[in-house]
Amino acid sequence: MTIRETILEQMRAIAQQQHKTLKPLTDDVSLLESGLDSLCLAILVANLDDELDLDPFGSEEGAEIPVTVGEFVRLYETAAIR
Repeated sequence: MTIRETILEQMRAIAQQQHKTLKPLTDDVSLLESGLDSLCLAILVANLDDELDLDPFGSEEGAEIPVTVGEFVRLYETAAIR
């Protein structure tokens, strides 16, 4: 499974667990308007840290906070390359 697929699968699972309705998860959808709240996003980051063994938020000073689903995915894809 690719990083993108893992992230989108996790987003769907968390939305279901938290009884949230997701918008279609396209690259240009804002994370804040995706249907996930801040708690869901925190759970997502924790789950991805466990599943992918990646923490792109702690690895680079000055890293930009992703705004869209696409930016979030690219952040993890870039971290996997390093």
